[in-house]
Amino acid sequence: MFQVTEISQLPPNPPADLPRTLGELRAAGHRYRTVKQELRENLLARMRSGEDRFPGIVGYQDTVLPEVERALLAGHDLVLLGERGQGKTRLIRGLVQLLDEWTPVLPGSALNEHPMHPLTPAARRLAAEAGDDLPVAWLHRSLRYGEKLATPDTSVGDLIGDVDPIRIAEGRTLGDPETIHFGLVPRTNRGIFAVNELPDLAERIQVSLLNVLEERDIQVRGYQLRLPLDLLLVASANPEDYTNRGRIITPLKDRFGAEVRTHYPLELELELELIRQEAALVAAVPEHVLEVLARFARAVRESPSVDPRSGVSARFAIAAAETVAAAALRRGSLLGEETEGTGAPVARVGDAVSVTSTLRGKVEFESGEEGREVEILGHLLRTATAETFRDRLAGLDLSGFINLVAEGAVIETGELVGTADLLRQVGTVPGLAKALDRLGLGDAPTPGEAAAGIEFVLEGLHLTRRLAKDVTEDGRTRYGGRSPEGGRSAGGGRPSDGGRG
Repeated sequence: MFQVTEISQLPPNPPADLPRTLGELRAAGHRYRTVKQELRENLLARMRSGEDRFPGIVGYQDTVLPEVERALLAGHDLVLLGERGQGKTRLIRGLVQLLDEWTPVLPGSALNEHPMHPLTPAARRLAAEAGDDLPVAWLHRSLRYGEKLATPDTSVGDLIGDVDPIRIAEGRTLGDPETIHFGLVPRTNRGIFAVNELPDLAERIQVSLLNVLEERDIQVRGYQLRLPLDLLLVASANPEDYTNRGRIITPLKDRFGAEVRTHYPLELELELELIRQEAALVAAVPEHVLEVLARFARAVRESPSVDPRSGVSARFAIAAAETVAAAALRRGSLLGEETEGTGAPVARVGDAVSVTSTLRGKVEFESGEEGREVEILGHLLRTATAETFRDRLAGLDLSGFINLVAEGAVIETGELVGTADLLRQVGTVPGLAKALDRLGLGDAPTPGEAAAGIEFVLEGLHLTRRLAKDVTEDGRTRYGGRSPEGGRSAGGGRPSDGGRG
């Protein structure tokens, strides 16, 4: 949902065959278009060709993206409303890919003026004097994007500009546009400018954007400059702040042509696809472990113990996947498993326990839950594990695992229990091959994958009240014996422990 091609910090050099003067530009048949015309025509071209309009965006195809496309086709400035971690900024940055790769500009122009459409008096004089010999430079689309995170200390000078006292001292008059040091917005002329967290701008700063959105000119220090800006203005905001009177002035909201609501992934598979796409994993994480983490993130998001106004960022599940992968890498390194021939480290479901403490800072809890954060997250993680176990292994005969420990045998696993050690304790178990196949580990899993599958089955049997489980003081987990409610199928039961949440 949230990955797009990043804006390059070092754009490529323009092709050598591009026109270098205004005369050559006209001879090549170049046509001046505004930014919104450019976005509209390029978007329509991608629609007709079937090309992906927003590469890497997951989960918005049927909801958010059609609304964004309608706004672009209508030529509207837009605001994206959504809780944190819904990819608003990433989506905004992806709009740059709909611009022409190269666009002509006047060399040295602070406003990226088009050779056929100069704005400032100096540029118009130069164009009149040079005629068809007017020099032309080329600007890459990655440099046609500006962005400002709204903070309380943001000033009008930052966004719009301010009078440059040095230029005044040089003898220029106060009404001369050459006396102004332009801010971020006019410097993004002929491009896309984004304001993140728009309601955090002070009211007087919000007022400075009114003319930019409607009249397309700017005002600095009390006098007006008729410099018709050509840009698409996009903003992001939390819905609660945006609709809260006093956080954003009504005239500014009125000037945005479209308000688009974003959301978290609507389906489990989309949450999984997002994790696969975004997470930078340092070790292998099996699909069933990723599914546990995806269900866990969704459970946290829906929990009544969590503040829904804050939301639970998509980065929560991504960071969780990276954390369990790091736990597997740590275990493999400490135990020297690669040198023992057990292969690359593979994460297990037990590695997910660490995320309840390391990631609790990413979640805003309700005020009445202070001191219970880790307990709540632990319960939700166990619930997610049990749901994944029932979904993946429902109806499968797992009595072989139960019989293995029926006579008092104990299987020990944990953060520092190696792959070979775990496999040696289990040996050959009836039904293991079918369980590994159901988990998507194939007919010939690596030792690490087999160990991950075994630990998941053991934990699932415990959570569905078919195996007892103890945790030792040194953090090792011991599975063995039946619980008093033994005999339930792998598809039934509920997590055996955990508080509310």
